[in-house]
Amino acid sequence: MSTPSPTPSYEQAGELKIGQVGVANLRVRTLDVDALVREMRERVERAPKLFGRAAVIIDFGGLIRTPDVDTARALVDGLRDAGVLPVALAYGTSEIEALSEQLGLPLLAKFRAQYERSESAPAPAPPPPAPVAAPEPAKPKAAPSQPGMVLKATVRSGQQIYAEQRDLTVLTSVGAGAEVISDGSIHIYGPLRGRALAGAQGNEDARIFCSAFHAELVAIAGHYKVLDDVPRALHGKAVQVWLEDGQLNIAAQD
Repeated sequence: MSTPSPTPSYEQAGELKIGQVGVANLRVRTLDVDALVREMRERVERAPKLFGRAAVIIDFGGLIRTPDVDTARALVDGLRDAGVLPVALAYGTSEIEALSEQLGLPLLAKFRAQYERSESAPAPAPPPPAPVAAPEPAKPKAAPSQPGMVLKATVRSGQQIYAEQRDLTVLTSVGAGAEVISDGSIHIYGPLRGRALAGAQGNEDARIFCSAFHAELVAIAGHYKVLDDVPRALHGKAVQVWLEDGQLNIAAQD
């Protein structure tokens, strides 16, 4: 009598999902490897819990010329020595695509798109005037905006919450080691001890409000401050965070 064949298993050994992740983007504006590594080392030393072994995307899109592979590899190695982990290049040109292959790093297009939206662009040429006799075209209806995301439970250490294309309201608190991200503004009706990143897709008008400021890091449209950068007089206070003329401002609320 033959032994029956075992029933094949279709259970996956690993479940792969694509989600929002907190990854830092290093926009290279001056190709000075020593200066870039020194600056990164200083960031890690000032806030090791935030930047130590942090994943970093390297963006060469702000340079006139794409660096050669030896210079790029020296930067990657230097950043690793400084305490962070370069994981990809930000997509830009065919030269950057070739460079990523030489370095053995993937390309991520998302970060280039953010800069292209946030950086100033030349104003488009005005359309030619319509003929006097032509009727005025009907205005298209505005697309409905998504309602804000509201969280009733505490955001605990290790959790990451992302409100895509909308504001985020947390009715309780954000614990140390937790991260809340929003493409709009963030309102926290309790202590903020973790990280809050508003305007994640480049919205410089976004703001952060919290009832008790103990944040490890706050950021708006990529401009950030860590707790050590904030006057001690504001620690534990109800504050508002906003961006003005490229500077991140934090002030107590009345």
